[in-house]
Amino acid sequence: MITNKKKFFIEILKGILKLVVAGLFIGYLKEYDFCIAVILAAKILHNIYKDIVKPIQKNWVLLIGMLLTCFGGIVGENWGVSNEYWAYHAVERTLPLWLPFAWMYAFYFLYKLELKLIPLLKNQHQKNKVLLALLLALMLPAFGEVITIYLGVWTYYWPYQLLGVPLYAFICLVFVHMLVYTILHIVCKKYKIEDVVFN
Repeated sequence: MITNKKKFFIEILKGILKLVVAGLFIGYLKEYDFCIAVILAAKILHNIYKDIVKPIQKNWVLLIGMLLTCFGGIVGENWGVSNEYWAYHAVERTLPLWLPFAWMYAFYFLYKLELKLIPLLKNQHQKNKVLLALLLALMLPAFGEVITIYLGVWTYYWPYQLLGVPLYAFICLVFVHMLVYTILHIVCKKYKIEDVVFN
């Protein structure tokens, strides 16, 4: 199924390392949510310029995915916090200011990782791409959450937890990513947009 296993797993390990750095960054600066928001916003603006504004061939799919993920994530965050399924700590407001940017970056991170991994698949059929997206959405965001949970950024109150992350959170993370994935697949198909991840 994988043409170059070594390269495939190196890319996964690099992704995990990025999540560790991001988790530590948010965890240790959790009381300064405005500072985290500014830094994440600057990183996202840099990525938008680098991947969408600057290139001759604009990747609008990437921007749409980031915005859709941000919208879906914030709707879910409001629902979860207002129903007391989880709570953020060390901030004065219900939701930290950096949260929308974290959701946008989550899509960017997964999309860029999928761009690197899909060419390493022997069969790049839609079924294999969807399976890869499901596995990445199931494992990697939850791995990042474990770090921030243990550093006291937030707490889940749902049952059936694995390292502080409940089963329902795994399901919600996969649902948001796969909903955005499905929407972008439909958009790419309808408007005949060439995209390695969504075609």
